[in-house]
Amino acid sequence: MNQHTLKKEYTFEGKGLHTGKQACVLLRPAPAGTGVVFVRTDLGGVEIPAVAANVASTRRSTLLKKGKAKVGTVEHLLSALYGLGIDNAYVHINSPEMPILDGSAAPYVNAISPDGTVEQDAPRAWVEIPHEILVRNERTGAWIKIVPAETPSFELTIDFGSKVLGVQTVSYGPGVDYASQIAPCRTFCFLHEVFPLLFLGLARGGDVSNAIVVVEKPVKCWQARFMARVLGQTVDAVPASGYICNPALRFEDECARHKLLDLIGDLRLCGGFLKAKVEAYKPGHALNTAAAREIMNKLK
Repeated sequence: MNQHTLKKEYTFEGKGLHTGKQACVLLRPAPAGTGVVFVRTDLGGVEIPAVAANVASTRRSTLLKKGKAKVGTVEHLLSALYGLGIDNAYVHINSPEMPILDGSAAPYVNAISPDGTVEQDAPRAWVEIPHEILVRNERTGAWIKIVPAETPSFELTIDFGSKVLGVQTVSYGPGVDYASQIAPCRTFCFLHEVFPLLFLGLARGGDVSNAIVVVEKPVKCWQARFMARVLGQTVDAVPASGYICNPALRFEDECARHKLLDLIGDLRLCGGFLKAKVEAYKPGHALNTAAAREIMNKLK
């Protein structure tokens, strides 16, 4: 299999999920062997290759940094490029955070997939690990296991101890269409996390048009009023238990599918397409990027 790049340029605009700042993104084709490179056009064209060595923060999203230049919430685009089979692309951006769009990877996939991709005159450089890799978070019990395999595949389980979400297990591999089954799945958070996130300076661009809010337990009246205002909803629209999102859930297990979307995007930071079977239990950006970093370390 050869490498692929974009057939043409694509533009996306919107606000960042955490910064709330407007961003304009231009996706451009790139030569074979380039990989995915973010370019901060407002900082003189500083290039930030999408590799684990450039991960600077994983607090509620994955942020890449080189020198003083940074780009946050890169995982959705990286996941989309993986799902589309794109090896090489330049991502020109004029802001420190990618636009959240609808909270999923679908806007990227829906724009690019009708045009197809361009095959390049170079074989794909698969990332092949020599033996099993296991990364753990002993505190949370989360883990990711990566095993060499000829056919790439992913299986993921989430368990937040939530009565609303329950335990959800999803998978992606041969026979599963990324564009329709994974890409449309939106980011999510719990309602009781909203205020702490805002206090930390995060989620300033979040609302029900780009995120699913999980209501695990009834909130007090003043909390409901505050949350409703932040989320752009009426107080009556804040349920005692369930989901707040617009539109309604796209899949019953949309939250687990989004975690899978994130995992695919974060593991793209290992430098290419991973030829392995990936199993994950309660993963997050910190563990995902630690796994990508461990893969790159093993290849050295």
